[in-house]
Amino acid sequence: MTTRRSFLKAGVRLSAGFSVAFMLPISQAMAAAEGMKNDKLVNAWLDLDAQGRVILHAGKVELGTGLKTAMAQLVAEELNVAVANVIVLMGDTESSVDQGPTIGSLSLLTSTVPIRKAAATACAAIIQRASLLLKAPASGLAADAGYVYVLGDAKRRVAYKDALPAGWELLETDNAVKLKDVADFKVIGRSTPRVELPAKVNGTHAFIHNVRLNGMVHARVVHPPYPGATVKSVDRSTIATLPGLIDIAVKDNFVAVVCETEFQAVAASRALVVAWILPQAAVDSAAVFDDMAAQAGELKTLRQKGGETPIPGPSSQQFSAQFSAQYRTPFQTHASIGPSCGLADVRGDSARIWSATQGSFPLRNALADLLQLPVDKVRVIWQEGSGCYGHNGADDASAEAAWLSQKLGRPVRVQWMRHDEHGWDPKGPATEMKVTASIGADGKIDAWDYLVSSPSHVARPGGSANNLLIGQLFGLIPKKVQLGADYCAATLYQFPHEKVAARWLPRSVLRASSLRGLGAFGNAFANESFMDELAAGASLDPIDLRRAHLTDPRAIAVLDEVRRISQWDSKRKQVNAADNVIRQGIGLAFVRLDRGGAFVATVCCVDVNMESGGIRVTNVYVAHDCGLIINPDGLRNQIEGNVVQAISRSLKESVKFSATQLQSLDWVSYPIIRFSEVPNEISISLLNRPNEPVVGAGEPTSMTIAPAIGSAVFHASGVRMRQIPFTAEQFQLSAGRPARQGVNS
Repeated sequence: MTTRRSFLKAGVRLSAGFSVAFMLPISQAMAAAEGMKNDKLVNAWLDLDAQGRVILHAGKVELGTGLKTAMAQLVAEELNVAVANVIVLMGDTESSVDQGPTIGSLSLLTSTVPIRKAAATACAAIIQRASLLLKAPASGLAADAGYVYVLGDAKRRVAYKDALPAGWELLETDNAVKLKDVADFKVIGRSTPRVELPAKVNGTHAFIHNVRLNGMVHARVVHPPYPGATVKSVDRSTIATLPGLIDIAVKDNFVAVVCETEFQAVAASRALVVAWILPQAAVDSAAVFDDMAAQAGELKTLRQKGGETPIPGPSSQQFSAQFSAQYRTPFQTHASIGPSCGLADVRGDSARIWSATQGSFPLRNALADLLQLPVDKVRVIWQEGSGCYGHNGADDASAEAAWLSQKLGRPVRVQWMRHDEHGWDPKGPATEMKVTASIGADGKIDAWDYLVSSPSHVARPGGSANNLLIGQLFGLIPKKVQLGADYCAATLYQFPHEKVAARWLPRSVLRASSLRGLGAFGNAFANESFMDELAAGASLDPIDLRRAHLTDPRAIAVLDEVRRISQWDSKRKQVNAADNVIRQGIGLAFVRLDRGGAFVATVCCVDVNMESGGIRVTNVYVAHDCGLIINPDGLRNQIEGNVVQAISRSLKESVKFSATQLQSLDWVSYPIIRFSEVPNEISISLLNRPNEPVVGAGEPTSMTIAPAIGSAVFHASGVRMRQIPFTAEQFQLSAGRPARQGVNS
């Protein structure tokens, strides 16, 4: 048997094995590991190959956020090697540590300490072994650049790979091992070029779409026109004579064509006639919130303080004014620029699946369930796809390829089309938030009552075929959880009386699951927009109002910093002439993401066209505290991505559908932000806290953008925007004017 250890010692190439043409041969080189990995063992995380390179076997995956580079920096720091000599292999269920899916801004929060401890333990063990080989005390040795050498005599040295201790495979991570002090950092905290970007820039990076298996065939799935539609008939004769046709696969409501070439599969899927039976009492996108209101939701209190009746009445001694508002967010899709793709080779009692999944191990378990194979016979090999930022179609395309491969007994590639991705990736669900609060005569908020209504924001595979799209087309009932709608519903603000509750809805019109931030996107929009409304109603500065209700010094620090970098005080005083068609405004939002996330305060500046209702974000200022910063440049990239995507979600994105068909199936019917609409300036101030734990930066800034834009629009125009997206039509409606159809700028 070829073990991972012997494989590495032999010096076999450790990358995915791509040729210049991105061919992925099915060969011994793909079987580098054996069995489940015990994450208490250093060897489960780290290995050294025959060239002295350090290999990290990470369960997390790169989603275009720079995680691979940050992880390489962690290893490089504790092992005293160059980042370029650290190879990070990710998401292979046969060789990686099971770290769970790459979600929720949790990757570095949960990975930093284990990786650093494994690397530090390895370094200490190598030094101990080198002391025997060099016949020198360990205290007289130093480790650097892959060698252990004698202090004062650098020529007496031994390579790391030659100083691995006996029993390396069984060496356990020492939880008490001393990690480097912040003052000694040489890699952590320094900007490091992204390790995967050069190949992406020069066009040689192998995305999932580039993978080719020997002997594979191509499939296209004919998805239903509307959720819940069932197959009435499939007219096989309509494509029976098309060239290259291998199979028309039909099971329950799953329909697919398999052909020799990709173009043949596209042509066959377009020509195949399938009759569908539409569900009764279907809902269109205009009726989503009415449908939500009609559902019998389960009410759960998330936080309560100050008694059963949180909102004082007019007789209260402190009562000054009471305010109420309702906020809404629509269904939104992930809008991955590249549609999802999956490849599978299922032969007899074993399966190998290549996927751009966020969670190789949960997907593996779900595929084992789908294929009715033992878990240890299913291998998921992660390969980077188009950015997803949540649960897009990657798992589903992979599952479709796996089932078709099992049916045909040969490798199958499933490439979704644009209409598949827009139509059938799980959506971020619609949410509705209602808030009531009162402000006392002292200008302080004395009561706060908050209610969010939403279905669950999580329907990932989680080890079950029931939550895969193909499983549901087979008639399996999705497994329900209540998760995500409550994220950021409760804030960091301190109020004497407070009630925060969630009304969990039992169903969603569209298939819903995790989109960046989950419920935090809508909850932060509502909470922070309402704070601005309260500030305006009480004639208070929005930053001052927030500071008055915060006790965490890190929260106050980001507010003070964004006030400084945005020149908040001077810009707030600028007043446009009443007859200006284009008016400028400035708005603010603050959030700390649940689950120990970053502290973020954001200011957005906008131009508002008072005639058309068009809104443009011109400048964005972000003050960001995510604890210890590993790669400042990578972090800035991450924050900028948050800003741009969230502007798109705030100004443009909403899934449309009739009672008979999905309608947002392309970039015209579901527009996203264009390069010409990106802000003129995104200014970021990073508040490094080197003695604080690393926390995630993948989502928090996104949560601040919509409320900051909405507040800026109000500052510019006096129009309060309470429903996303802030289109020109929505501005006109919010201003009490008839909507001007087709106006977007």
